[in-house]
Amino acid sequence: MSIEQKIDRAIDMLATIGMPRVQLNDRSALCLLALLDLKPEDAWSDASSPLIGITPIMDWCKENYNRQYAPNTRETFRRQSMHQFVEAGVAVYNPDDPNRPVNSPKTVYQISPEFLMMVKSYETPAWDEGVRLFKKVNSTLNAKYAKSREQKLVPIRIDNENELKLSPGEHSKLILEIIEEFGPRFAPGGKLVYIGDTGNKNIYLDRELLASLDIILDEHGKMPDVILFDEQQGWLFLIEAVTSHGPVDGKRQLELVELFSDAQAALVFVSAFPTFGVFSRFLPDIAWETEVWVSDTPSHLIHFDGERFLGLH
Repeated sequence: MSIEQKIDRAIDMLATIGMPRVQLNDRSALCLLALLDLKPEDAWSDASSPLIGITPIMDWCKENYNRQYAPNTRETFRRQSMHQFVEAGVAVYNPDDPNRPVNSPKTVYQISPEFLMMVKSYETPAWDEGVRLFKKVNSTLNAKYAKSREQKLVPIRIDNENELKLSPGEHSKLILEIIEEFGPRFAPGGKLVYIGDTGNKNIYLDRELLASLDIILDEHGKMPDVILFDEQQGWLFLIEAVTSHGPVDGKRQLELVELFSDAQAALVFVSAFPTFGVFSRFLPDIAWETEVWVSDTPSHLIHFDGERFLGLH
């Protein structure tokens, strides 16, 4: 079977199970073939179920189907093909480690056992029955996977009535500690303005409070991970949770100053770290006139030449 024929058959297979039209394309077909490790010359019955990540999928497409995609299309593969495969029960997300963080470079996918069984029956008399069985169990599978994902989310209590759920991982754990440990100590009585999440950019946003501070968000601007407002002091805490990506360095500080240039509050820049070990790796990058908080020692701040907190205790 030629490359084009194999891709066309994969698209036909996705159409049969009711995948949306925007997923019926070469990219999604190649994702499916990579998940099945099916080369142009392989029979459908040869399908297997390797664990594979986004970049390896793209490399596999180049090696086996002569389709080369630019590195900056990784997010398109993830958001426009693999995400829908997981939702449809075609693939399973991180089956080897369901607690892996959303933005982990070790993220992998695997074809679901039910879809694999269906594929092996393609172009045989058992195909119609295979499709019927997949569709029969698919809604149950989706509910099961959704429940499993829900159980792994990190809960954050906003107030007595509202609770948020963040994507699992060290980053979300640190955000939780910022709200529960940093906030009460260094912005007592402060109001939560914003929380970002690796799986949801604006998981919490108090638009009324932002408006009262004359802050107009730039949708294209990179927000800090947490924003707190201390009304008594008139301070707006812009906090970066640093588990893998950078702290408030000189460049990031200038970005935040520009992003919040109209704010009717004094800006306090904070880099939050889970441990001193992580902090030590980023120490040379910390900008002057900023603060550092380490959740291992939650009662203390490290001041980088910041006059705001200078004084005797």
